[in-house]
Amino acid sequence: MYHVQGSGRDSLDLAHPGRVFIITGTIVLLLDQLAKWVVRSSMVLDQSIPLWPNVFHLTRVHNQGAAFGLFPGARPVFILTTMLVLFVIAAYWRRVRPTEWPVVLALAFISAGAVGNLVDRAAMGYVTDFFDFNLISFPVFNVADSAVVVGVGILMVWILFGPERTPARSPETSGDDGQ
Repeated sequence: MYHVQGSGRDSLDLAHPGRVFIITGTIVLLLDQLAKWVVRSSMVLDQSIPLWPNVFHLTRVHNQGAAFGLFPGARPVFILTTMLVLFVIAAYWRRVRPTEWPVVLALAFISAGAVGNLVDRAAMGYVTDFFDFNLISFPVFNVADSAVVVGVGILMVWILFGPERTPARSPETSGDDGQ
């Protein structure tokens, strides 16, 4: 178990991290699924709607691969990998019981993004992507992809620049022999 050095109950700690995780993850997952539903119900495959011509379009594509369309046709591997990632997050949560809001939000974003794309893969055999930045010739992506990237980014910043954590001292290792 870890705590922020010299802070006790720091302002970064959440009173109810589990609730924040569930609420944040649910909102992100619902936004992802709603956006995909709107795109699937209002656009045909490969249709592109310029919102900012030559910069940003909504373009409906079906991604049968991993990130950026890599490894198309490996659906069972992607489903198993996603389930493994979710298992690792659950195991981490159970072991560490994070309370710092950046960690809780990051894990919620990553989990919701993973579940959002897992739902598509399991139900349809592909992921619906639609955000299309033409300016930099970036692969088309969706809300779930964005959530994973934002979550990983938050974790990276936290790991690199977050407050220094020291192992919490148990009574056995505190040097206090009770006398």
